[in-house]
Amino acid sequence: MLYYLFDYIEKNFDFPGAGLFQYISFRAGVAAILSLLITITYGKKLINFLRKKQVGEDIRDLGLEGQMQKKGTPTMGGIIIIAAILIPTLLMAKLDNVYIILLVATTIWLGLIGFLDDYIKVFKKNKEGLAGRFKIVGQVSIGLIVGLTLYFNENVVVREKTAPSVASVEVVPISADVKSEYDVKSTKTTVPFLKNNEFDYASLISWWNPDYTWIVYTLLVIFVITAVSNGANITDGIDGLAAGTSAIIGLTLAIFAYLSGRVDFSTYLNIMYIPNLGELVIFCTAFVGACLGFLWYNSYPAQVFMGDTGSLSLGGIIAVLALAVRKELMIPVLCGIFFVELLSVMLQVSYFKYTKKKYGEGRRILLMSPLHHHYQKKQIHESKIVTRFWIVGILLAIVSLATLKLR
Repeated sequence: MLYYLFDYIEKNFDFPGAGLFQYISFRAGVAAILSLLITITYGKKLINFLRKKQVGEDIRDLGLEGQMQKKGTPTMGGIIIIAAILIPTLLMAKLDNVYIILLVATTIWLGLIGFLDDYIKVFKKNKEGLAGRFKIVGQVSIGLIVGLTLYFNENVVVREKTAPSVASVEVVPISADVKSEYDVKSTKTTVPFLKNNEFDYASLISWWNPDYTWIVYTLLVIFVITAVSNGANITDGIDGLAAGTSAIIGLTLAIFAYLSGRVDFSTYLNIMYIPNLGELVIFCTAFVGACLGFLWYNSYPAQVFMGDTGSLSLGGIIAVLALAVRKELMIPVLCGIFFVELLSVMLQVSYFKYTKKKYGEGRRILLMSPLHHHYQKKQIHESKIVTRFWIVGILLAIVSLATLKLR
């Protein structure tokens, strides 16, 4: 909103400094500071409100050290994360940008699903919360919206240096002087570590009918959003782990968005240039600021938990950001913490069921899943587990950024 206000002021009045709002870097910095201030300033008020309403976490005794001491800690703190993301974004970003619209919709939609889950757990005293099938329906619904929008919206394009076949894609020439550069509708994405690091989903059904590429692409989007949001949800098991890990991933995606959203940097690095993408940097910095601000109260010993309200939103946001910057195939590396946590649960459950069927007694690969609980069972303090996971997350982020040149 402020962007449009200062744009009007700059065009109609000689007001010093109004032109600063034309710069993405300036608005991104302001968004980060605003989100940080919102979470730190209003986080305490939210905690006091949740305590007053007795919105406390009902802890199941898993035999973990210090676990039962957390009983009654306020949950649903994800509300402040969502507010700290949306308010700076609505103030600083261009609200007609398709990527911003998708991210705002994803944040609100998955936040509502998570809020409903937390509400059932806390107020209805149902430990299971929202039934799993309803969560999946919600995730699939937003995945369907995101997938169809990214595929069909005319503003979601990439710039190619050579003119493609007019019969196969819509092409819009950039200028009369540069005949070889076009903004095109494309399902190309980035494949890390490969020399020719681009892959087109249309090639998956080239033997059949390319007109049905949208089905393949939409199914992929649904899978990515569902997997990453569930991975973030599972990772949110000890103080500060999900918020800190999300901040690292969000900052990395902000760098990718900034580089791919600028012609000069994308040309220099020889990476895909995606018009209109730069505006996502503002959302990313608000996201990072909100996660770091939440850590002020969520780091050990946590004064508040984000609940599913926060964790489902964080995972869904990261998934849509990765899809927008066309780095979804890098998720197993960039979101390695989420990936391993989710994988540990799947392997544990599958192996337990297999051995129970085969031997009559279920066996386990880990002492407990998710993976962070395995280390807790080994008597490692949770603050040390979180710090080590963060370090791994930073290393994975560096590896992800290195793929810009490692091909």
